[in-house]
Amino acid sequence: MRRFKKPITDEDRDVKDPEKARQKTFDRAVNLLTFRPRSEAELKERLLEKPWTNAEIVDEVVEKLKSYNYVNDEDYSVSLASSKLRQKPVGRHRLRQDLRRKKLDKQVIETALEKAFEEYPESEMIDLAIEKRLRIKGRPESRADQKKLFDYLMRLGFDYDLIRDKIGTLDVDH
Repeated sequence: MRRFKKPITDEDRDVKDPEKARQKTFDRAVNLLTFRPRSEAELKERLLEKPWTNAEIVDEVVEKLKSYNYVNDEDYSVSLASSKLRQKPVGRHRLRQDLRRKKLDKQVIETALEKAFEEYPESEMIDLAIEKRLRIKGRPESRADQKKLFDYLMRLGFDYDLIRDKIGTLDVDH
């Protein structure tokens, strides 16, 4: 886990040799992207952690990486959204929140959500989540159990109406 450091201000930056700084920044960017894909904003933030570069150099490096298609927020967001849905069934609200944490543009997020839920419909995702919960906890036997299931599905980010419709089909003894 990264430790939070004092942010580097423009006065703290010391770019003596811009060409060397550009190469060092490019190498660091490629290294960061080797570990995992990142959004453009995430990458810029990580590159600006170092005092030997500045915003102008970082912007140049990111533009160069975009021209090579190493940084592409649209592809990254769709891939990330689909991957999250394959790993664990979550709803639209939760997935939107996860994508926002990656500092993606609102329109990019909405497009990614549309494409991801085309591939993995939300109604199928909630069925998987309910099925898993019932395997672990059993069928709800009381209103309290039903509420726990409802709350669980809300935490997973599913829509209120969708949850109500799905839970309504489960028989519960009062």
